[in-house]
Amino acid sequence: MTANERTLATFETRLRQMILRFQELKKENQELYATIQNDEKTMAELRQKLEQKQYDYDSLKMAKMIEITDGNLDDAKERLSKLIRDVNKCIAVLSDEK
Repeated sequence: MTANERTLATFETRLRQMILRFQELKKENQELYATIQNDEKTMAELRQKLEQKQYDYDSLKMAKMIEITDGNLDDAKERLSKLIRDVNKCIAVLSDEK
């Protein structure tokens, strides 16, 4: 085998190695793009779920405020009136002590 033939054989071997490496990298690149695509899809779904949960939470919070306003308004007034009477009694007791 002459020097040129050895050089050519080495070149062919290296070229085959480069082609195989290129194919491996190409396959890996495709897999990574597929992973990115799946992750983006998952993130979009999670974002949508988060928005829905936030909307549900805001709706529930509003419903609770309306419930307190409508149903417990009389109870709240009674408790507030009782507190005011208690404060007035305390003021009267303190005034009598002076």
